[in-house]
Amino acid sequence: MKRNKGFWLVLLAALACACGENVPPPAPYGPVPTRAQMEWQQMEYYMFVHFGPNSFTDKEWGDGKEDPRVFNPSSLDCRQWAATAKAASMKGIIITAKHHDGFCLWPSKYSSHTVRESAWEDGKGDVLKRLSEACREYGIKFGVYLSPWDRNHPAYGTSGYNQVFAGALEEVLTGYGDVFEVWLDGANGEGEGGKRQVYDWTLFHNTIYKCQPEAVIFSDVGPGCRWIGNENGFAGETNWSRLDTAGFEPGEKAPPLDTLNRGNRYGGAWIPGEADVSIRPGWFYSPSTDDRVKSVEHLFQIYLGSVGRNANLLLNVPPDRSGRIHPADSVRLMELRSKVDETFRVNLAADAAVSASSIRGRSGQYSPANLIDGDYHTYWAAGDGVHSASIVLEWENPRTAEYILLQEYIPLGQRVANFSVAYWDESAGVWTSLARGTTIGYKRILRFSPVRTQKIKVDIEESLDCPVLSAIEAY
Repeated sequence: MKRNKGFWLVLLAALACACGENVPPPAPYGPVPTRAQMEWQQMEYYMFVHFGPNSFTDKEWGDGKEDPRVFNPSSLDCRQWAATAKAASMKGIIITAKHHDGFCLWPSKYSSHTVRESAWEDGKGDVLKRLSEACREYGIKFGVYLSPWDRNHPAYGTSGYNQVFAGALEEVLTGYGDVFEVWLDGANGEGEGGKRQVYDWTLFHNTIYKCQPEAVIFSDVGPGCRWIGNENGFAGETNWSRLDTAGFEPGEKAPPLDTLNRGNRYGGAWIPGEADVSIRPGWFYSPSTDDRVKSVEHLFQIYLGSVGRNANLLLNVPPDRSGRIHPADSVRLMELRSKVDETFRVNLAADAAVSASSIRGRSGQYSPANLIDGDYHTYWAAGDGVHSASIVLEWENPRTAEYILLQEYIPLGQRVANFSVAYWDESAGVWTSLARGTTIGYKRILRFSPVRTQKIKVDIEESLDCPVLSAIEAY
């Protein structure tokens, strides 16, 4: 039977792909995330809770001299916090177990400035116990913030204080179940003439890993994740998950703010960014800000500027003086969830034909079809030595798109340094630019003016090694 030339070309291509099924994967490029860091990155969005004496005194930084009896929530309900976080699609809660004032939300044996000395529940309460149990009940993760700075403890400023703080860490990290993140603030801020403490970061890290080996440690220099360099919630448009840490430490000796915001292109350690921001003007509750909760559109822009720029979003939602999340805050969280869900509800790429200019070993293992299968752990890869490539989405009928979402397969490292997005203008017969970007990392979302087209192209213009992407989505 006669076969045309096209048939044989298709058959040869199929045979080549079949023969390439055992093509080895790309070698990892540079530092890569640990399993714990990978699980942390996939959380994407979780709640910060600033709660303590400052919630009752209208202060952001307490001085440690406040009467502990001022802490007296009338109807503390950590189950309401957890239920609210769950309903908002947040994956966990990190609480200020000890802020700079030194007040401990658990009855620590290392302090006399704790819930034990408060008026709440006659000194018999434990906020960390309540919250950790609520998180387990609602299937979200539990994390803790502990400030090494302590404006109350008499040992602060002496060599013995580091052991005190390590002891407090051990109490928190052994008494309340699994802890997914430990937030270490580098504040040491009493200024000229004030107490100064030389923090023993090695001791602190060793204590954390001894008690919670899988915990991700946050600070200006990680080692698990890093501050994004501002409190506005926005990562840099360029955001590498790599950082150079030699010569730096949390606090005054941290890297420059723009470095924290952008990371280091060739950084020696995998330390991804976490963007923290409050839903209100301040971090702690104040009745004067009940009508100043950020708008849905502002919060959505923060979401695009954090989760959409390769960072996790830690959104602070401070409980009020009753010990519950205020209705103004919870309503706004639900509105934000609705906005995100509606925007990213229908992935236009799911029924597109997808092609790529390079396929590793011409193997089906690395097919561009992996980009739209919804499985993060399958991926498209270009061939070794290929540092630029194109991916095209094509539909039978025109679609209207406003967003493009890209994900690198970061277990093999972060590679892409520059890319662009274009659409096919049928009337002009040309590709027309939509947007440009630099880094992708775990997730990158670009927004552009809505366009109706049958084809969208992503050009990876610069990749530090062969590009490896797990997903392309359009909305």
